[in-house]
Amino acid sequence: MSTAVEDVAESGPSALSRSTPPRVFSPTFSIPGLLLAGLFFAVSVQPSLLPRAGYVQGIAAGITMAIGYGIGAGGQALWNYLQIPKLPAKARRIGRWILVALIIWIVGFSAWRFVGWQNEIRTLFGMDSITFTVWPVIIGVGLLTFVLLLVVSRSLRLLFRTVFTRLGRRLPRRLAIVLGAGGLLLLFWLLISGLLVNGFFAVSNVMFSSRDGATTEGIVQPQSALRSGSPDSLVQWDELGRQGRSFVATGPTIEELDAFSGGGAQEPIRAYVGLKSAETLQERADLLLEELKRTGAFEREALVIATTTGTGFLDPNGVDPVEYIFNGDIAIAGVQYSYLPSWISLLADQAAVKETSTVVFNTIHSYWSTLPEDSRPDIYLYGLSLGSYGVESVLNSISIINDPISGAFMSGPPFVNDLHTEIATGREPGSPEWRPIYGDSRTVRFMAEEGFAVTEGEWGPTRLVYLQHGSDPVVFFSPSLAWQPPSWLDEGQRPPDVSERMVWFPLVTFWQVALDLPGAGNVPWGYGHMYSTRANTEGWVAVTDPAGWTPERTDELVSVLESQGYTGD
Repeated sequence: MSTAVEDVAESGPSALSRSTPPRVFSPTFSIPGLLLAGLFFAVSVQPSLLPRAGYVQGIAAGITMAIGYGIGAGGQALWNYLQIPKLPAKARRIGRWILVALIIWIVGFSAWRFVGWQNEIRTLFGMDSITFTVWPVIIGVGLLTFVLLLVVSRSLRLLFRTVFTRLGRRLPRRLAIVLGAGGLLLLFWLLISGLLVNGFFAVSNVMFSSRDGATTEGIVQPQSALRSGSPDSLVQWDELGRQGRSFVATGPTIEELDAFSGGGAQEPIRAYVGLKSAETLQERADLLLEELKRTGAFEREALVIATTTGTGFLDPNGVDPVEYIFNGDIAIAGVQYSYLPSWISLLADQAAVKETSTVVFNTIHSYWSTLPEDSRPDIYLYGLSLGSYGVESVLNSISIINDPISGAFMSGPPFVNDLHTEIATGREPGSPEWRPIYGDSRTVRFMAEEGFAVTEGEWGPTRLVYLQHGSDPVVFFSPSLAWQPPSWLDEGQRPPDVSERMVWFPLVTFWQVALDLPGAGNVPWGYGHMYSTRANTEGWVAVTDPAGWTPERTDELVSVLESQGYTGD
């Protein structure tokens, strides 16, 4: 990736015209490249948003060392190419040894502090500590990653040199370089953005679609007519998908609702349509509408139109609390749009989730708008992670202007959410990005595990709530991390769940937070992308504003939900 300039670094401008291509497995290295690789390694072990397993830190270190090596080799190549006079040999030798000693000290100090830094984050997250035995894994994975990237880089260098040489036999040298480089870069772009990316998504779709046919242990077909997939349902049980089957077969019972409320509960309606339930999106939306009509959902007090995550998952922490709040007088509806897990779906399914959310909402909302205002249910929107991206697509549509919804609850909004980014960017001066205050807080408010930002504004008729953790890379990842420090690391702006020792470094922080993404759902509740029962309950209470509800009532509900022992999917 960066060693394409090593041959120039060795020989200067004449290297571009030599006929013998450089070797891929050459044992020679750029000294400035190695020095910067060591410095970048030291930076890579600095804390990031989340605690790291040894193999993840190894990957981060390997990628970061390769970046440092490339910058060092590139700087040396540019120096030689410009034919800048070199320092005297003795001065170069002394300076080199000083740099080597300094970088060895920096690397050693960082390596020694790494375990302590990681354990500080783990203590903050309530996780078990690690020991120095993690270092063999880090070193092994890091070196393997670095070597693989170096081999790939040098192989690309060989390819470019070969093309330049062959074109140079028929064309002027500079023209050959321009045409050869342009053609190869275009070819790589087409391969990466087309064949490789689409192939990866296609293979992933096949792999995970087979998993979608399985049923989670302990999940059995519901017999209640108020659940999709039941014998009375218009939707077949085996077509719901794994997550759909889990959703319709679980949730609080009438007995559990009565125990909390003191009586008078109804059985909640759960309507769901899987990818296999109908051929087209509009057919799935129409089928969901018929399910809602069949179950009497439009006669309930509230209707939640939920946008699922990639696999069709609806978080129990996000849907169970609202059923308790309405004492079961509620219907929740969802449609599956993908087989892919969230970390892949975030890249592959943005168009699918946007279209699904809009079509499903418009189909239901169009029918709901024809009902008498005094007897139809209040509509709420819900989405976790990429599901919140779908909710935003509805909030941005014009279909709700004449018949607005009552509110929306969005947790863990990913960095691709345009509305979320726009609101956070336009926040009130002094309010932090992890829990911003927007305008007079009449419509939109942000909360974290610590609760809502303090505001004096009054809620309006429609309430939008974003729930996000400062330590969630799904929310705070951004390509700009490569060249610009984020505001959430500024003094006085840092979230309480982000290490005080995390610092921004060009390029490196980008890779660190990017590598945090796959592990965002593997940390304890209340951190990363794991949104707790309490936070979800407080969010729903704020959105729905139930009459006579008190903070003590919230505490009681949280205790009930936590006693049920949900541990995630």
